[in-house]
Order: sequence, then structure tokens, then C-alpha cells
Amino acid sequence: MLNRRNFLTAAVGVAAATGLAACAKDDGGSGGTGGSSGGGSKKITLGFSQVGSESGWRSANTDSVKSAAKEAGYNLKFSDAQQKQENQISAIRSFIAQKVDVIAFSPVKVTGWDAVLQEAKAAKIPVVLTDRSVETKDESLFVTLVGSDFTDEGRRAAKILEKVLEKAGHKGKVKIAQLEGTTGSAPAIERAKGFKEVMEAEHKDDWKIVVTQTGDFTRAGGKQVMAAFLQSNPDIDVLFAHNDDMAIGAIQSIEAAGKKPGKDILIVSIDGVKDGFVAMSEGKINAIVECNPLLGPQLMEVVQTVKDGGSVERWIKTKESDFMQDQAKDALPTRKY
Repeated sequence: MLNRRNFLTAAVGVAAATGLAACAKDDGGSGGTGGSSGGGSKKITLGFSQVGSESGWRSANTDSVKSAAKEAGYNLKFSDAQQKQENQISAIRSFIAQKVDVIAFSPVKVTGWDAVLQEAKAAKIPVVLTDRSVETKDESLFVTLVGSDFTDEGRRAAKILEKVLEKAGHKGKVKIAQLEGTTGSAPAIERAKGFKEVMEAEHKDDWKIVVTQTGDFTRAGGKQVMAAFLQSNPDIDVLFAHNDDMAIGAIQSIEAAGKKPGKDILIVSIDGVKDGFVAMSEGKINAIVECNPLLGPQLMEVVQTVKDGGSVERWIKTKESDFMQDQAKDALPTRKY
């Protein structure tokens, strides 16, 4: 099992030259070689499998990877798994068949990767995880993770909720509804874990999660599940949403029920997409814990280092901030996603 710790890993070798292929979309160039014709170094071919396009965060993440690959001059073979693990495994096998230099992917779920990653290892193609972690019996199957500390994001959400409750003047018991991310995904598991850690350590007697269910990180899911929450638990005080898109969907159901989001039901969410900041500036979300999707430049640096036979940290964390409602208007113009 992967425990997200910082440590150095040994240098990982890479496979031979790039191949043209059928399955994955080529977004980073025309393939072939770069540099001079007289023995110049070959253009790096990166196979990247994205989990899907379920949210504004994910779209920004995809754009960041594509633009950074183009800027670096890499040949990017891109595949959208459409939230299906079997699609992602097929894409990785396609990348192996194409003999790409490096494979990167944001895994749909935490488990179920050992077989295909063993195939990549046998082909001597290094694998880089982006955004999300995996659980594996053999940690040599991937080089590094480039992404956020989701458990810490859950902790940060709980700590910022303390500030939100204090500012709102809320006293006494707190009934919390939790909108979870995709079942089995690293952010869903770890954000819930981090939030619960703080809740049990510091608020065991006054905070209670009265209802929790997945909204699959989508607005439609957030809207549908929140409507059901309000039917079963009309006296909810707080909504903790694992991402902004679900929170925005939930806002629609809260308003449809005749309640005021951000006042009658306090809302804390995670991500920091522009639409989330718009809702926060309108007083409908009380606080947002940032999860930075702009991983492209960091990923390309890692790919180059790995291709050159260098060593990298086992976990390369992204830099992130937290925002209260009164910071939203000033921060909104600077949001890049």
C-alpha cells in the first residue's frame, strides 16, 4: 500500500524510442524525432491517461498537461478514460505497445493496477502517477506521485469549518452532511479520512456526520444527492463537499428547498475552481480548501528527469492555500482555472 511520504527513489531506466500507434490521441506533436538529423536526441513521447472530464478541476488539469507538454516539445499521446478503470488499463496497454518513453496517469480508483503496471515494468517503461495515488504490493511499479495531500485537505477542511462556525456564531451541536467523491478514488477516501481525524480528535462531542453519500465529483450528482439529504435530514447545519462542482450542484437543491446556502446551511468544499469562487463571492459557499490542478509543468519536469535517468522524490506535492468567504472577491480575478 502506498503511504504518501517524501523519500528519494532510485533512478529508473526508460524504454526505447517512440512508436506511432492507433489507440491514443496524439496531442503534443507529430511524433518522430526532434533536434538535428545527425543523431540528435529523440523527442520524448509521453503517454498520459486522464481519469475523465467530470469537473472544472479535471478540465483545468487536462489543459495544464496538454499545454505543458506542448511547451516542453513532447509528443503527447492522450487518452480520456471516461471514469472507467477498464478504459484506463486499455490505454496503458496501448502506450506499452507503442513503446512510449514514459507513462503518466491519474488513476480512476486506488486498487486494481498491479497487473498492468507489471507489464509496464517488464517493458522498462517508467510510470508516473499524477493527482491520485494507488495501492500496490510493489512500490517499484511507479516512480513518483505528482499531486496533492488529500488527507491533509480533509484536515484543512475541518479546521476551516471551525472558523466558519465561529464566524456564523453557531453554538452547540453540528449536524454535517458529506458529499463524497467517486467511490474507491484516492481523494474520496483520503479527504473523508482527514476530516474525520480532526472531527474525532477535537469535536467528538459536538460534530456529527449524519449522512454521507457519493456524488461522483459531478454537479448533477451533488444536486441529486443533496436533494435526498434534505428529504431525510432537513435540519442539516453544514455541508462538507469533496469538490466544488458537487457543492455547486448541492446549492441548487438547497435553494429549491427554500433554504439559503451559506447561511441556513454552511458549506465547505475542496478544489478552488473559478465557479466555486464565484459562488463564494455570492455568499453561497463559506470556505474553500484549494487543490491545485495545474500539475502540467511539474509533470513535464519529472518526465524529463526520469528520461535522463535522474532520481526524483517519491511524492512531489503541490502548493495550495485555503480561502474564507471574505477573501473570494479579491481572489477571484487571479483564479486561473
